[in-house]
Amino acid sequence: MWGGRAEALVRLWGLWSSWVPLRRSLSCNAASQARSNFPRCWNCGGGPEGPVLGDMFFCPQCRALQPPDPTRDYYSIMDCNRSFRVDTMKLQQRYQQLQRLVHPDFFSQKSQTEKDFSEKHSTLVNDAYKTLLAPLSRGLYLLKLRGIEIPEGTDSEMDKQFLMEIMEFNEKLAEAQSEADMKEIEAIIKVKQKECTEDASQAFEQDDFERAKEILTKMRYFANVEEKIKLKKIPL
Repeated sequence: MWGGRAEALVRLWGLWSSWVPLRRSLSCNAASQARSNFPRCWNCGGGPEGPVLGDMFFCPQCRALQPPDPTRDYYSIMDCNRSFRVDTMKLQQRYQQLQRLVHPDFFSQKSQTEKDFSEKHSTLVNDAYKTLLAPLSRGLYLLKLRGIEIPEGTDSEMDKQFLMEIMEFNEKLAEAQSEADMKEIEAIIKVKQKECTEDASQAFEQDDFERAKEILTKMRYFANVEEKIKLKKIPL
C-alpha cells in the first residue's frame, strides 16, 4: 500500500517540477509583453527594460508623466469591465484616484511638456467618467465600440405609438403652468428611463445590439424631454 502511495507522490512531484518552470516562463513572457508595449519615455528614453508601473501614466525610470495612450478606451482608463452594468461607486473612486495622479494642479512646477500632458490626461479622465457614469452615454459608447452609431433624426425608424407618446409629453410640458406640473412630467420620465435602462442592460447581456440600439434611441428622446424641463425651470 505504501509503495503505491510513494509511486503516486513521485509522479505528482514530477508533474509539479515540469509545471513550475513553465508557469515562470509564462509569467516572464507576460511581463516581457507588457514592457514591450510600453513606449520609450520622452524625457529619459527609458521604458521597456524597466518595471511596468500601474496604469503606465509615468515613466518607470524618471517618473515623468507620459502622453495619453491612444489605444486605451474609456473602460480601460477607468478600470471597468466592458459592460453596460457599472459599479458607480467604484467608478467614482477610480475617477478620484486618477485625478489625484494627473490633475494639472499637481504639475504647476513641472515642465511645460508635463503640464500639457496633465491637461490632456485630466480631460480624458473627465470625459471617460462622465460617459460611463450615465446609462445613456454609457450605452451609446458601448455601441460605438462595436461600430454601431445612432444618427440624429431617426424618426422614420421609431414606433409611431412611441413618437405620439413623446409628442404628448412635449405638449404637456408646453402647457405646464406650475412647478408641480413639471415635476409630475419629470417623475413619469424618470420611471420611463429606469425601465429603459433595465431593458438595455438585458439587451447588452444577450448581445442583442439591435435591441439595445432601439432602447437607447428611446432613452435619448426621453433625455431631450428632461432637458426641456430643466430649461423651463430656469427663470427668464
